[in-house]
Amino acid sequence: MTFSVPGLAVARGIAIGRAVLVASSRVDVAHYFVEPHQVQDEIERVRRGRNAVVEELQRLQADMPTDAPHELAALLDVHLMLLQDEALTGGVKHWITERLYNAEWALTTQLEVIARQFDEMEDEYLRERKADLEQVVERVLRYMKGVAGPVAPPASSQRRKTQQDLLLDDTVDVPLVLVAHDLSPADMLQFKRSVFAGFVTDVGGKTSHTAIVARSMDIPAVVGARAASQLVRQDDWVIIDGDAGVIIVDPSPIILAEYGFRQRQVELERERLARLRHTPAITMDGHKITLLANIEQPGDAAAAVLAGAVGVGLFRSEFLFMGKSGNMPGEDEQYRAYCEAIDGMKGLPVTIRTIDVGADKPLDKGHKDSYLNPALGLRAIRWSLADPAMFRTQLRAVLRAAAHGKVNLLFPMLAHTHEIQQTLAQVDLARAELDARGVPHGPVQLGAMIEVPAAALMVRTFLKYFDFLSIGTNDLIQYTLAIDRADEAVAHLYDPLHPAVLRLVADVIAEGARQGKEICVCGETAGDVTMTRLLLGLGLRSFSMHPAQILAVKQEVLRADTRKLAPWAQQVLEGEEPAALLAS
Repeated sequence: MTFSVPGLAVARGIAIGRAVLVASSRVDVAHYFVEPHQVQDEIERVRRGRNAVVEELQRLQADMPTDAPHELAALLDVHLMLLQDEALTGGVKHWITERLYNAEWALTTQLEVIARQFDEMEDEYLRERKADLEQVVERVLRYMKGVAGPVAPPASSQRRKTQQDLLLDDTVDVPLVLVAHDLSPADMLQFKRSVFAGFVTDVGGKTSHTAIVARSMDIPAVVGARAASQLVRQDDWVIIDGDAGVIIVDPSPIILAEYGFRQRQVELERERLARLRHTPAITMDGHKITLLANIEQPGDAAAAVLAGAVGVGLFRSEFLFMGKSGNMPGEDEQYRAYCEAIDGMKGLPVTIRTIDVGADKPLDKGHKDSYLNPALGLRAIRWSLADPAMFRTQLRAVLRAAAHGKVNLLFPMLAHTHEIQQTLAQVDLARAELDARGVPHGPVQLGAMIEVPAAALMVRTFLKYFDFLSIGTNDLIQYTLAIDRADEAVAHLYDPLHPAVLRLVADVIAEGARQGKEICVCGETAGDVTMTRLLLGLGLRSFSMHPAQILAVKQEVLRADTRKLAPWAQQVLEGEEPAALLAS
C-alpha cells in the first residue's frame, strides 16, 4: 500500500529506486564498576579502540577515490579531530579513574556530557556536529565489542523485474536508494559514489553531514524523516522527492510513472543549467549580479569554482577551532588554511568571517558550564573581543593570507558602536604586530554581518566604518521574530517573508545603494530561487549561497528585468501578506 513519510528537503531532485536499509548503529553497553587495580586496563581498552578507529579513518582517507566529493574528506577530518579531542579522551579517563566506571560506560557518559553542550549551540552547523561525535563513539564501541559495522553491502542487484521495473529501466540494474537512521561519512565511503540515487535518514538537519554530502554530490536527499528506517522494508520501491522533502513508499504504477516523468524533467533542467556555468549573471536590463559561494572548508573552493561562483562571499572559519578544548589553532595553522582557500579560488576574492562561536560551544575554554540563553550570550564578535590575544591571532593569519590574493574580512554579530571601534582597533593592532615582526601582509576590505535588528536599524552608522555589509538572514529572522528555528514547536513561525524582516533587509539594501557600498545576502534566503526576484527588485546585486544553488539562482537572474521588478517589490514590501503577493 502506498504511503508517504515527510522530512526535510536538503538536496533537490527526484530519486526512484529499491530501498537498501542500513541497520541501526546503536551498540548495547554494559554498565558496571571496576576495581581500582583495573583502572589502567580500562583506560588502555578505550585507547586501543580509539586508535584503531583513527587508523581505519586514515586508511579510508588514503584510499579515497579521486572522484569522491571533497566534503567527505573534510568530514572525515572532523571525525578524526573529535576522536583525538581532549574533551572526549580526558573525560573518559575521569569517569574511569574517579567513578570506577567500566570503559564502555565511561565513554557513553562522556558522550552524553559533550552532546548536551552541542544541543545548546546556537549555530546550526556546529549543533549538527553532535551526530558526528555520536558516530565516532559508536565506532569505538563497536571495535571494543568486536561488532561488525552498521553498513552492510546491498543485496544482489539481480532483482526480480516487475512492471514497475520496466517503467524505470529494462536493460540495466535497478537504482538503489539508501534508507538509514543516520549515516557517517566513513559509512558512505564504503560505497562507490554512483551506487545510490538518493539518501533518506531518520535524523539530521539541513547542515547534517548527510545533507552536506548529498548537496555536494548533487543527489536528492531527505533527512529528519523520523521513523523512515522502521517503516520502509528492504527492497521496497521508494521515491525521494527532494523538492518537497517527502518520500513515497511502494508507489502505484501511476505515481511511479508520474515521478519518472518529473525525474526526466529534472535531469533536462540540470543539463540546461549546466550550460549557464560560464554565462555572466546579467539581468535583462543590464545589471551585473555577483553570485558568490558559501564554504565551510578550504577544500570547498573547488566546488565553488566548478559551480561558476565569482568568489567566496562567506568562508566560515569555525572548523579550525572545533574540538580544540582551549588549545586554539595557531597563527601559522590558520594562515595555511586561508591560503589554501585563496589558492583554490584561482584569483577570485575570498571573504573570511572571523570565528562565530561563543561561550555555549564546547571549544569554549574557561567560562561557566550553563547559560540561561546561549543565543543571547557571549558569542561571535563578543567572544572574540573577550579574548583579544586569540582574536588578533586570527586577524594576523587573515592579513598574512591577504598577501596572496584578494581577501575581505567579515565580522559577525556586531550591534554596538563601541564594538565596531574595538574591532577595528584590534585590526590595527594586528597590522602593527606584523609590521613589528617584518612579516608581509596584504590589504583587506572590512565588512560587518547584519544579523541582529539593532545592526539593521543602525545601518548608516555601520556604513561609516565598513567597506561592505553582509546580511545573515538566518539569524536576522530568528532575532527579529524571537523564534528559535531549531525548536520544532515554533519553527513554523520562522518566516523569511515576515513584513518586519523584509523591511529591515530592504532598508539595509537601500542605504547601501545610496552610499555606493556593496550589500550582500549570505543566508539561506540568498539561495532560495523563490526569493531571487524579490531581492533583485529590492535592489540587491550580490548573493552568496551554497555552490549547488548558484546555477538555479543565475537562471532567475538572467530572466529578470529589475525595472519591472522594482515597483512589484515595493508592493510586496508594503503588503500585509507578502507571501501571497510573492506568489502572484
